[in-house]
Amino acid sequence: MVFAVDEINENPSILPNITLGFQIYDSCHTEAKAIEGTLLLLTGIKEAVPNYRCDHITLPSAIIAELTSKATLPVARMLALYRYPQISYGSVLPILSDKLNFPSFLRTVPKDTAQSFAVAQLLSYFDWKWIGILASNNDLGRIGSENVQTEVEKQGGCIAFLEIISVFDTKKRHNNVIKMIQSSSAKAIVVYSTAETLVPFMEEASTHNLTRKIWVGTSIWSVTADFSRWGIKEMLNGMLGFAHEQGEIPGLKEFLYIETEAINHNNSVHPSKYPDDSFIKIFWEEAFNCKWPVSLISIETKINKTMGIQSRCTGEETPKSIDVSKYDVNTFRFTYSTYNSVYAVVHGLHKLLSFKLNGSSLTASCTKGTKCHPWQLHHFIKSGHFVNSAGREVYFDASGDPPPVYDLLNWQIFKDGSSNNVKVGSFESHKPHGQQLTINSSTIFWYDRKQQVPRSVCNEDCPVGYRRAAKPGQPLCCFDCVSCNEGEITNSTDASDCGKCPEDQWSNKGRNQCISKITEYLSYEDPLGVSLSAIAVCFSMITASVLFIFIKHRDTPIVKANNLQLSYVLLLALILCFLSPLIFIGQPNKSNCMFRQVVFAIVFSVCVSSILAKTTVVVVAFKATQPGSKMRKWLGSKLPCTIVTFCSLFQVTICLSWLLTFPPFSELNMTAEHGKIVITCNEGSMTAFWCMLGYMGLLASISFVVAFFARNLPDSFNEAKYITFSMLIFVSLWISFIPTYLSTRGMYMVAVEIFAILSSSAGMLACIFSPKCYIILLKPELNTRERMVGKKN
Repeated sequence: MVFAVDEINENPSILPNITLGFQIYDSCHTEAKAIEGTLLLLTGIKEAVPNYRCDHITLPSAIIAELTSKATLPVARMLALYRYPQISYGSVLPILSDKLNFPSFLRTVPKDTAQSFAVAQLLSYFDWKWIGILASNNDLGRIGSENVQTEVEKQGGCIAFLEIISVFDTKKRHNNVIKMIQSSSAKAIVVYSTAETLVPFMEEASTHNLTRKIWVGTSIWSVTADFSRWGIKEMLNGMLGFAHEQGEIPGLKEFLYIETEAINHNNSVHPSKYPDDSFIKIFWEEAFNCKWPVSLISIETKINKTMGIQSRCTGEETPKSIDVSKYDVNTFRFTYSTYNSVYAVVHGLHKLLSFKLNGSSLTASCTKGTKCHPWQLHHFIKSGHFVNSAGREVYFDASGDPPPVYDLLNWQIFKDGSSNNVKVGSFESHKPHGQQLTINSSTIFWYDRKQQVPRSVCNEDCPVGYRRAAKPGQPLCCFDCVSCNEGEITNSTDASDCGKCPEDQWSNKGRNQCISKITEYLSYEDPLGVSLSAIAVCFSMITASVLFIFIKHRDTPIVKANNLQLSYVLLLALILCFLSPLIFIGQPNKSNCMFRQVVFAIVFSVCVSSILAKTTVVVVAFKATQPGSKMRKWLGSKLPCTIVTFCSLFQVTICLSWLLTFPPFSELNMTAEHGKIVITCNEGSMTAFWCMLGYMGLLASISFVVAFFARNLPDSFNEAKYITFSMLIFVSLWISFIPTYLSTRGMYMVAVEIFAILSSSAGMLACIFSPKCYIILLKPELNTRERMVGKKN
């Protein structure tokens, strides 16, 4: 204050021909003393009477007050009644920005709301998600902690605990809070407390093991709190704290540190220059650790003297004896805001006195420096915009607040035991979003005196291949890590959701990469494909052997029985039936998909219609032997040829209609099996497919019924009973085929159908031809007409 006023009075470009003065009243950081001092300044009498002034001395132009918010509030309410301009150099309470209740209040330090956002940005920068909050039991602590909680949760963090401490707390209460902090997994603790509340708590906490916590302080206490005691100092090692902007004031160092070689008392803070200022004498005693003679100092000086003073102050002390850690001008912060407050008033007053009337509401006496209304000066102070001697812009927004700017400090203890607040970053709200917080991480030292950033999380990040799953009843920051489902991956840690792989890809075993799906179909390289194809070839060769036997023994009675030509047709059709599964094996393509079901359907229809013709021939032959039977005209090769041709052509018609309308085609089935692309044949029209199978089932059923009724006809050459068994096997297999086919996927659907084809074909071959081959090859003596006739008789 002294330096700024002297500097202004010596500057001819501002308030020329006017000498600026000031009055100082010590409120002792209490509301009562602050109100008393305000009334004294407004009334001019010691026994202040509100709204009354007994002398004619000009009122002060403005009041610069207070440092603390609790003492600022009552002063601001009182001055608001008169619209008297008040500029605070330390109060950060957000409610003071309410211009309805505090219309004349301004400040040169930012309100606390912006700091809450800055704290949340700091926590997010170091990826601290699990946060504890310690707040004082006053407006600043409660409102500030609530704002921090809101901002932290916006950034995706969670609050592990929020504890309120008070100056009236007992040791037991302190210990309960300390135990809770010790047991919490939260490493980062935001402290939103004033120094008078926090220091007693920290002194108690220093006796416990709380050294491995990251304390994040705010401007309320990070600069003013007393860390000098070793216990607190060691516990807070590595603390981060925001502080009000530190600004360089040119000439202040020279003003405070007097050079003995050329002492100039007129340009320095020296008691001889201010003989009646007790604050200068107190400053001198504390700065140089000396004591003025009692006659030179006031009672206040004796009350406030520093303990342990050994020498007498002479006024000739040198800077070598000054406590530089306490009076380092480069660390002054509220000094800088006070300096800006003085200049804000002066620039406003200069504008007011330079303002021309031109029909304005200002009176002529006001422009001459007398009888100005307080609100008139407040208008010019609030609208002021100037550059201070440090080169920084100073101005107020609509709420009377400056743009929020903070320095980020790191409390570091060095190897020699010394300690200091080191600037490691800054927060400037006027910068673009995302660039407001700047941190030099390499200059930060944590509680373990290392540069590696500690972690403060409820759970460690989920590794790749896992996602977070919320724990019931717990904050979002506390979660379980759950492996991604098949077909999903995460390629980053701490993922909230798993991403699905493309349709043609699948997740690997670690669920952290999508890989191409395996292509699957029933191939000749597959063991199942090899086995089925081998069985098909073997059975076709067996059938061919049976055909060779029948051709070789075509003149024997047992071969001639029941129509030799139908036996040839049936055996040839069975050979094709056994070979038809070979079309089903191999990679499906347009041609084999189109014809495999058709070939199988037609050759099977020929087989079943041949069996039906054989059975019909037996019945007709028996009926024709009866006297007067009209069935004789059906004897011969005409009837069986007609049955085989007609029944087969009907199936051909169904298949042609199928191929011409909705033919089968090959497709890639991405969903049939996990991790595989199944190449299958889409049947095109399932209606046509089931019609084809249904028609074969109808033929087999008719053959079964006819053979069943003809099984006991008195004929030694009667095949009806063997046909009955073969059709029973055929129908049973294909009835069981339907649910099995529908319940399988991929290449196993094809395998099931091949198995049904081979089994039903083998059943017909075994039931119909094995008895005859047994007689032909092993019992040739039974293969004579005499034995057949004799057996019949």
